[in-house]
Amino acid sequence: MGSVKDLQVLKKPEEKKAGKGRFVFSDRYSVFDWGEMPDHIPNKGAALCLMGAYCLEQVEKKEVKTHYRGLINEKGERVKTHQLKKPTAIMEVDLVRVFKPPFKKGSYDYSTYSADLVNFLLPLEVIYRNGLPKGSSVFKRLEKGSLKVKDLGLKKMPFPGQRFKKPFFDLSTKLEEKDRYLSWQEAKEISRLKDLEIKKIKDILSLVNKEISRIALKGQLVNEDGKIELAFDSERKLMLVDVIGTLDECRFTYQGQPISKEMVRQFYRKTDWYQNVVRAKETASQKGIKDWKKICSSQPTKLDKELKKIFSQVYQATANAFLEKDIFSVPQLAEVIKKYTFWLEKNK
Repeated sequence: MGSVKDLQVLKKPEEKKAGKGRFVFSDRYSVFDWGEMPDHIPNKGAALCLMGAYCLEQVEKKEVKTHYRGLINEKGERVKTHQLKKPTAIMEVDLVRVFKPPFKKGSYDYSTYSADLVNFLLPLEVIYRNGLPKGSSVFKRLEKGSLKVKDLGLKKMPFPGQRFKKPFFDLSTKLEEKDRYLSWQEAKEISRLKDLEIKKIKDILSLVNKEISRIALKGQLVNEDGKIELAFDSERKLMLVDVIGTLDECRFTYQGQPISKEMVRQFYRKTDWYQNVVRAKETASQKGIKDWKKICSSQPTKLDKELKKIFSQVYQATANAFLEKDIFSVPQLAEVIKKYTFWLEKNK
């Protein structure tokens, strides 16, 4: 299915009927749209699976429709998070159709989408931003001029760590080779959305944001930003798909320190490979090249071994905090973060 999880199709989705499948979360990881990186983070997959399942269960209690069916335990039974005694990396979900826009003459063709299409994945990633932690893509967009200060509801240039009085809702493409930020009008046009559907998307995003913020506090984490993915069911009603509230879908901070996939990104930003990725993406964008990875001049290195162990414990400890049970045998999250802070000091 992708760089970090696989999809087992048990029943294919039809034009007006959901299918059934299972996500198998792996220990693989991906940064900067590269796809699978050269090594794995132990138990990351199971931790993400449990975080995502718990958050989906919580928003369902708020009457948000999701495609989540349950977790598959070691006996092959479908259960909910409170019934688990051991970690699992398998989640059962309803499936919808996916229409990947073809790349034609330097741009993507979204003509497949229509205002009466049903049972399909929206080609969007919908993002909430409660603040601007260090490393947020917003700063780069402000520098390039693709985003204006006034778009954020601000009067002057923001600073790293700044919090918004009101969340900023953002959008990007989901099914293109490289994520591309969109305006709400562009999203409406490519997805053929009605005004009421746009409003409903924002309502769902707001509710998810509040729930994840509440859950994150269990681990003393601040919910900085995150993304959701949505689909229309067979009656063209919106539902959450994929997962929400994980360290890969969200940016969390602990006393200002990033506690999410941003930790991995920070490690790679200091490498020559990252600079080559930036150049390759810019060249591909300028020349209308679809696969920028083919023109990237280097490959990513492996993670530092000590750092990889810390990352593994961060994922597991966060899952423990969310579920409020020691399903993984790791130290408390605060203790793991101390290890990470010490590693950063040692490797300045």
